[in-house]
Amino acid sequence: MNKNQEIYFRKEVLERIVNAFFSKNFEESVRLIPFDMHPKGNKILYRCCIYKERAILKGRVIAGLGFSIEGDDETFELSKYAKECLEREKLDENPLTVAENACRGCVPNKIYVTDLCQGCVASLCRSACKFGAVDIVNGKSVIDPAKCKNCKMCIAACPYNAIVKIVVPCEEACPVDAIKKNENGTAQIDYGSCIYCGKCMVSCPFGAVCEKSQIIDVLKNIASGKKVIALIAPSIVGQFEGTVYQLKSAMMRAGFWDVYEVAQGADITIKNEAQEFKERMKSGASFMTTSCCAGYNQFIKKHLPKLKVFISSAKTPLYYIAQKVKMIHPDAINVFISPCVAKKIEANENKNIDYVINYEELWALFAKKDIVVRDCMEEKFDVESSKQGRGFGVTRGVAGAVAKLLEGSNEVVKPCVINGLNKETIKYLKKILKEQKCTEGNLIEVMGCEGGCIGGNATICMPGVASKVIKEFLSKSEDIKL
Repeated sequence: MNKNQEIYFRKEVLERIVNAFFSKNFEESVRLIPFDMHPKGNKILYRCCIYKERAILKGRVIAGLGFSIEGDDETFELSKYAKECLEREKLDENPLTVAENACRGCVPNKIYVTDLCQGCVASLCRSACKFGAVDIVNGKSVIDPAKCKNCKMCIAACPYNAIVKIVVPCEEACPVDAIKKNENGTAQIDYGSCIYCGKCMVSCPFGAVCEKSQIIDVLKNIASGKKVIALIAPSIVGQFEGTVYQLKSAMMRAGFWDVYEVAQGADITIKNEAQEFKERMKSGASFMTTSCCAGYNQFIKKHLPKLKVFISSAKTPLYYIAQKVKMIHPDAINVFISPCVAKKIEANENKNIDYVINYEELWALFAKKDIVVRDCMEEKFDVESSKQGRGFGVTRGVAGAVAKLLEGSNEVVKPCVINGLNKETIKYLKKILKEQKCTEGNLIEVMGCEGGCIGGNATICMPGVASKVIKEFLSKSEDIKL
């Protein structure tokens, strides 16, 4: 479990929202959440006063109800948001929102000389800078911000570690520079550039960037007696103590009508990608990239559209399983259980996916229902997914699956893995596009998160631990067959 204290606050808010839904008066219970979490006389740990703490909690609750925090009028009570949440039929388009009052308004990114500078005769920092940004003033190094290019060569050169880079965590984490400061000096998301990777959420130590939840929308449909079906991502294995079959049982106890593995859809993706890879290689293509990561697909769409011709036309595992379930149960409500926020954008573009909730929200539902996954009986799936399909949530799983399926054929798969989208890997993708070739391999697997989907922003288990559980689970699953 991640020990980030901010995550505990986020999970507590979600749990209280779920508890409120099952209370006698949802609207009033929601209104009281900030007061219940910070009652009068409670010790203030992080903010100037209890009123600031409650104001920030109000914003978290607004996001937990699925609304944007930016447009909040402080006179508009949480009970009214709760009422609108119960009545709404359409979800907000953008799944991220920023609580301006929670944002610290960090100073801009810059290279800074600390008091540790010894004013050494060697002046290695000055000679290391190719842009003439470092000078010696009164025996100390000084950096001219107008000339500084943030190359960090001076940092590497200083023998005293006296030069540091001051960063804005959310801005530094964003691989596409989609988060900037507004006129008030606080964080603002450029949705036109955002690829919804969730890295800003994970990196902000104040929890200012929030994901808009759809948990109440899902609970409304369950409570109304509709056939609500959960589609669980491969990366969910290891997130809750217990087997995936116990997890299915737990989810049905929580109110879902049935549960399907998205890994079933992954099996279709593997076969389609393998066939397409063979055809592309025969036609003389130098490489092909995978297409299952929603964050990567958004990146291509908004920032590197010319690379699209190299992306597999195979649909994502979620696409295929949602299509299958809708064909079998046309009256069902399909809910994807997701490790990351990017899948909400994919769901917006797919009529077969009705809602998306993440692992944290599922955890909150289990907590309310007093459901412990490891104590539940096992419930088998009607169709067992392959070992390779179930491995999609881990880095190398997608490319490895295609390679496995093509074993024994005349086509040699040479995987090249992009283990998380960041500024460096994006430079590499641009280099590949410019050269129209990849010297590292012919099948490029791109994962938006380091480690794969098990590194998503809404996972609740450390990636290293989850990876071990998945590996054990895969050892008991059958290989994919043509």
